[in-house]
Amino acid sequence: MIQSILERCEAHGLRMTEQRRVIARVLEDAEDHPDVEELHRRTAAIDPGISIATVYRTVKLLEETGILEKHEFGDGRARYEPADREHHDHLIDMNSGDVIEFVDAEIEALQEKIARRLGYRLKGHRLELYGVPLSKSDADDANG
Repeated sequence: MIQSILERCEAHGLRMTEQRRVIARVLEDAEDHPDVEELHRRTAAIDPGISIATVYRTVKLLEETGILEKHEFGDGRARYEPADREHHDHLIDMNSGDVIEFVDAEIEALQEKIARRLGYRLKGHRLELYGVPLSKSDADDANG
């Protein structure tokens, strides 16, 4: 069973102040991959006393304990998501910065096949695709 971020913090013996609890809840509720500035905006809306330094320190601590996973999608911002989520890959919209999560069985099988062909058993991977939305004419061409 996947534990919440707060449960994982407690299991690691981290001291959980009320501000850290707010940060953990905001991270748990995030459906995107927020950076520290966005996390601060969301947490400060709940508790205006939370400083950006507190958010930075908490995120660093959660990353160091393996509770959060850090992503750098080439836009100069480190973004975060819970580290224990089901495996997925990312497609990054280079125009908007949106991150789309996906799983594709063909890609997974191809990566395993490539690793075997090179003499390896795949133990993990991270796939990030970068793209821009198709224009209407590109979409029409792609659909035949």
